[in-house]
Amino acid sequence: MNFAIQIILMILSVLLITVILMQHKGAGLGAGFGGGSSPIVTTKRGLDLFLHKMTIGISIAFFSLAFVSLFI
Repeated sequence: MNFAIQIILMILSVLLITVILMQHKGAGLGAGFGGGSSPIVTTKRGLDLFLHKMTIGISIAFFSLAFVSLFI
């Protein structure tokens, strides 16, 4: 049982990294530190919204499974 949880955690971690890297916040390294923000606020649509929801879902699944694996 513990081996299966470890495999699932590895798969979820790779998926989480992939989904996070697919999101596009801005151009360049400065955007990662807040330098690329613009005063215009836009809403997420289409693929951005899907990737945002996938990130939340995968991260909740990852952390809850990691928490459950502590007690097994």
